[in-house]
Amino acid sequence: MWPLAQTRPMDAAMAKIAFLGLGVMGGPMAGHLAKAGHDIAVYNRTAEKADSWVADLGGAAAATPAEAAKEADAVLACVGADADLEEVTLGPGGAFAAMHEGALFVDHTTVSAKIARRLAEEGEAKGIHCVDAPVSGGQAGAENGKLSIMCGGSKRAMTLAEPIMQAYAARIVHCGGPGAGQQTKMANQLAIAGVLQGLSEALHFARASGLDLDKVFEAISGGAAQSWQMDNRWKTMAAGEFDFGFAVDWMRKDLGLAIEEAEANGAKVDLAKLVDGYYAEVQAMGGSRQDTSSLVRRLEE
Repeated sequence: MWPLAQTRPMDAAMAKIAFLGLGVMGGPMAGHLAKAGHDIAVYNRTAEKADSWVADLGGAAAATPAEAAKEADAVLACVGADADLEEVTLGPGGAFAAMHEGALFVDHTTVSAKIARRLAEEGEAKGIHCVDAPVSGGQAGAENGKLSIMCGGSKRAMTLAEPIMQAYAARIVHCGGPGAGQQTKMANQLAIAGVLQGLSEALHFARASGLDLDKVFEAISGGAAQSWQMDNRWKTMAAGEFDFGFAVDWMRKDLGLAIEEAEANGAKVDLAKLVDGYYAEVQAMGGSRQDTSSLVRRLEE
């Protein structure tokens, strides 16, 4: 076993890694680690998914997070929400009880900064290095190994984590201490929500004006209005196509986290609260599992 406490470079020896959560993000991320040559043990709440992953990519499926984490150099998680993360780390059969001193824990779930700080405190008491590392880039980014990762934790924890995360990252930024990664992800989601509302209104206005939407896109996408959302979603929004990954349900979860954190730190996020309400309308229209660009539906239908 490679002892992470020695901070040995990843290219010198492959790590023994446990990966908890094999959803649309975690499954591909764990796959990149397996393809990089690491020794992988995986856990998923639905055991059949873990068995299928192992059948395709090798490694071992574990019955509990603790079983996956036993003797692991690093434990990575990508689950659903705070309660799920608490369950796989600190709950009965959770990973933390089985992790050895000097091991690394990296959480890729988008959760509250509060639980990120709690896990860092629990980890410090056990000699575990913790990084909160939510990602941006969606399912395509996970599959292509091109995620942007925003990280919170100590410099030592980052030194250990970065070589592992490079297997599926295009960008890794250390944003500060415990919880800073989650706070940065909140800022990311706040920015996206505002851009999508503006894009939705622009498209709706152009259609109501009788303009050729392709010509409008050609005219405004090369100037100050340009954005990733415009480049990648204008045409599909115009066509009423909303099957491109990150769902409205998850965006509302993320905006809720940001709004809660803002209440704690005194930040004013009035637009986020407004857009969150608009997404609630999209949910009521049956759009819970459509991607976030479906925000335009409440204007067009």
